Amino acid sequence: MVIGAGQAGLSAGYHLARQGFAPGSGFVVLDGDAAPGGAWKHRWPSLTLATTHRVHELPGLPFAPASEDLPAAEAVPAYFAEYERRFALPVQRPVRVSAVRRTGDGRFLVEADEGTWRARGVVNATGTWTRPFVPRYPGQETFRGRQLHTVGYRGAAEFAGLSVVVVGGGASAVQLLGEIVQVARTTWVTRRPPVWREGPFGEQQGREAVARVEAAVRAGRMPGSVVGVTGLVVTPWVRRALDDGVLTRLPVFDRITPDGVAWDDGRSVRADVILWATGFRAAVGHLAPLRLRTRDGVIPVDGTTAVDEPRLQLVGYGPSASTIGANRAGRSAAVALRRLLDADLARSA
Repeated sequence: MVIGAGQAGLSAGYHLARQGFAPGSGFVVLDGDAAPGGAWKHRWPSLTLATTHRVHELPGLPFAPASEDLPAAEAVPAYFAEYERRFALPVQRPVRVSAVRRTGDGRFLVEADEGTWRARGVVNATGTWTRPFVPRYPGQETFRGRQLHTVGYRGAAEFAGLSVVVVGGGASAVQLLGEIVQVARTTWVTRRPPVWREGPFGEQQGREAVARVEAAVRAGRMPGSVVGVTGLVVTPWVRRALDDGVLTRLPVFDRITPDGVAWDDGRSVRADVILWATGFRAAVGHLAPLRLRTRDGVIPVDGTTAVDEPRLQLVGYGPSASTIGANRAGRSAAVALRRLLDADLARSA
């Protein structure tokens, strides 16, 4: 059983089939969306393939869009749809899973709005898009302007002539600032000074970044993200923006006022809009009946295997929460389940 048909879920389905699990009778993929595309189909229209992080192709099928100027919300879902057709992946949608429970016979019971399934193993690939994170600050409920998270962003035009505070130090914050600054007054605030990355980023640096996230998740700590530990890429636009002072940041404010944000040192900024580019949390609430989370809310994993429940594989989680990491995790999860279930059969023979 695979839960989720984004990049990680499709990769897991591909590799499960190659490990000998028959599509349909040996495994199914349950997806909560009505159409292919995962989180990509919900991205803002102005996000093109040229401006997003690289979309790594899924195993077995090249990703060859006609143009880098295509909206990511169109090109990637079309690629995912073709992938599902090409490899006859047994995706059932829309199916929203509400709970995964253990049964008395060493299996899982997967409960959803469209019925229930029993499974010997589960690959969870539900990602983060459905769990946007907005931190709490004093006075937040008094703000008279508009507050929105990046999941609700549809384009800069709606902010024309306004004063916008963008909160967050990740790649999305930088991308949105680049658009909004063309039509509005912007203020950028982050908890920490941004770390800019110029020049090539080799395999060794990538392995080191993944290893740091893996170590955190294995120990049950909040992992952050692989992208978060690699730094922000200095693209040509970013270089111009840095030189022009567009990406000058302020430390995060101490409170929100009815008309903006304020710091304890007396500074304040008037705002019509607060845009929270503050990331996401893993969408794993349906796994709560398994009681695997630490006090920090993290499910410890070793690679893709839940430390306290080896029959559960988590892909697109922690160190594999990136497009290239999701591909590798799909294979690791399929191989791990094949070995585990083969061992179970050998013991029962």
